[in-house]
Amino acid sequence: MAKSDNKTKPTGRSPEAFVASVENETRRRDAERLLVLFAETTGMVPKMWGPSIIGYGRYQYKYESGREGEFMLTGFSPRRANLAIYVMPGYSAMSDKLDRLGKHKIGKSCLYINKLADVDESVLAEIIHDGLQYMRAKYATWDN
Repeated sequence: MAKSDNKTKPTGRSPEAFVASVENETRRRDAERLLVLFAETTGMVPKMWGPSIIGYGRYQYKYESGREGEFMLTGFSPRRANLAIYVMPGYSAMSDKLDRLGKHKIGKSCLYINKLADVDESVLAEIIHDGLQYMRAKYATWDN
């Protein structure tokens, strides 16, 4: 069993200080709001994962190949081009919610939003919650 050495790991940096350093005013305000939304939805304290991802909780994974490691349960990153929301199980079973969300794009485990004003925050909270429920049912998880 090979323990994975993920490049993206928790750091000691303050998520609030990171958000305060975001230069784009709209992106910074949206990230401030996401700190509140994620706290309300997850009930967890945020931690920085790497230099630019704000993560919540942890889970331990183990692939059939034997590779294993830990990563955040959910989180977000205020990138220059957009807000990236990380829902680890992905979005394949969430088409009804995505239809109600508003303007967005999706990747495998990333939801890309230009600005929070483009989406329904209550639907975003549902998506985050559903992703957490899935992860807790499938993996060993921790809230810190």
